[in-house]
Amino acid sequence: MSEQPENPLRDAIAEAIRDNDVILFMKGNPEQPMCGFSARTVAALQSLGTPFAAVDVLPDPRIRQELSSLSNWPTIPQLFVGGELIGGCDIVTEMYETGELAGVLGVEAAPAEPGGAPEAEAGGAPPIQIENRLG
Repeated sequence: MSEQPENPLRDAIAEAIRDNDVILFMKGNPEQPMCGFSARTVAALQSLGTPFAAVDVLPDPRIRQELSSLSNWPTIPQLFVGGELIGGCDIVTEMYETGELAGVLGVEAAPAEPGGAPEAEAGGAPPIQIENRLG
């Protein structure tokens, strides 16, 4: 069996997933999402009052590449809870609408909003910076 080559960036991503109960890999940050899918996912988490860590995948395309290799999920955003991939925007939105997301997060479900997940609000935890040391 061959040994995997050392990959500090992948290790940092895996560590962030392991060390944070709820972590969202997204485009932008919770205060300023850079795509509608990330904004919807943030809004669902914020409406449930869930503290979460966030990682902006835009500064370095290798973050997204390594994340997708780890998760086997091609799109961004990606939400992890308890080290497990929950899914992207569509799955998170559907889970929010059915109340399942609140259950996974261990919080009380928010009142149902017409049209799905609420709009993103300002505020939340500062994003985690994953430093790329690959050079």
